[in-house]
Amino acid sequence: MKALVFTAKQEITYRDEPEPEVGQGDSLVKIHSVGICGSDMHAYLGHDERRVPPLILGHEAVGTVIEGAKPGSLVVLNPLITCMQCKFCLSGRQNLCAERDLIGMYRPGAFAEFISIPERNLIEVPDGMDTNKAALTEPGATAIHAINLAERSISRPISEKKCLVIGAGSVGLLTALALTDKGAQVDISETNILRRKTVMEHTNISTFNPIDSPPEAGAYDLVFDAVGNAKTRSTAVDCVQPGGVVVHIGLMDNEGQLDTRRMTLQEITFIGCYTYSPVDLRVTLEKLHSGALGSLNWISSRSLDSGPEAFEQILLGQCEAPKVVLEI
Repeated sequence: MKALVFTAKQEITYRDEPEPEVGQGDSLVKIHSVGICGSDMHAYLGHDERRVPPLILGHEAVGTVIEGAKPGSLVVLNPLITCMQCKFCLSGRQNLCAERDLIGMYRPGAFAEFISIPERNLIEVPDGMDTNKAALTEPGATAIHAINLAERSISRPISEKKCLVIGAGSVGLLTALALTDKGAQVDISETNILRRKTVMEHTNISTFNPIDSPPEAGAYDLVFDAVGNAKTRSTAVDCVQPGGVVVHIGLMDNEGQLDTRRMTLQEITFIGCYTYSPVDLRVTLEKLHSGALGSLNWISSRSLDSGPEAFEQILLGQCEAPKVVLEI
């Protein structure tokens, strides 16, 4: 089969790979659409020691079941594979399972014609749904999960809140769209002029350049950091109100310091957010299909064999789309 393989730092190779073996309880899925995630870019840059080359990356995928349960079904893949026996799995928090695995991390991912994955990790796609839009389910579920975590920590409905989302990649933009769907007032902070232009063309969400216009200190009830570097973490804490909530989604680096004195004296809640639950994925797929998160016309689709060029373009900041989806 053809696949995109992470072969070395800043090297993605389109080549032939053996077709996956299908184990007991697994399904063989023919991939149709798969998104390039920020974590794939981290691996590409050599910033993720968990992803060791040679490795097929990719985990935001949609395909058709070829072998296993429900052959012929169009499905979204839940890329998190967990033990289903620990206290976290049994309480619906599979994302915290100590034994969790992820396709495209320790096992081959979905930048390929075929993938083998446990049958329990398949979610059927609604009839008539575009596969490229369905491929937004995984990043969208991260956004939905982040908002769910925030709602547990606020004293008033989110529709009354002024929110800032830092970063207009797919997770950031989908967070902003989901907040808008809930009636919140939302601003997006994004440094890339191409992405700001895309957001302004395809949504009604206010977007600004934080380099030219830094957000006002204490201006927001809720801040979602979808970048996750030293500067954005510091900005998130600075611009949240006393008693406000910061949700940290991005994982760009682990540098810098936070103003923990201000966080303590002003009772600012800082929440770490990692991936999603299976329910988050199902809810997100329905929201994407229903149109609750907008037209989604900001996706850029490419062929799988153009993947190396797509990675380079994203790295150089020359990609205006918040999400590049590779079609197979």
